[in-house]
Amino acid sequence: MPGTLTRWDPFAELGELRSRFDRMFDEWLDGRERAWTPAIDVVRDDGHLVVRADLPGIKPEEVKIEVDDDILTISGEHEERTEAKDDDYVRRERRYGSFARSMALPVGVDAKKVTASTRDGVVEVTVPLPKEATKEPVRITPTVA
Repeated sequence: MPGTLTRWDPFAELGELRSRFDRMFDEWLDGRERAWTPAIDVVRDDGHLVVRADLPGIKPEEVKIEVDDDILTISGEHEERTEAKDDDYVRRERRYGSFARSMALPVGVDAKKVTASTRDGVVEVTVPLPKEATKEPVRITPTVA
């Protein structure tokens, strides 16, 4: 019985696996759409904590950055409307969504010194880290009572 060689591609099954996971989470969420959360990077740089959030297509005025009780929150809302008219049809599309991402900051951060900037769809929040207390050994000599 002659055998046939079949080329096995390990990545071919990943698409099927992803669709199974998507269906599983859709059922778990009762068909509700999952909220979008922006990707963030957190880096320590020269006594600062730098948080970069990828927010493509979001205008700077749609972004809200807050520090409350040592929690940094980057949130916002985005609304988009497009309309195309022709002699035979009108097409209107609307998209709306909100997002929020929070992270705990080290204790003692001065919220008034936090700065933020935006460039090419990336919001960068710079948080000055508090000075760490220097720990020196303390020698205690007992006294005779």
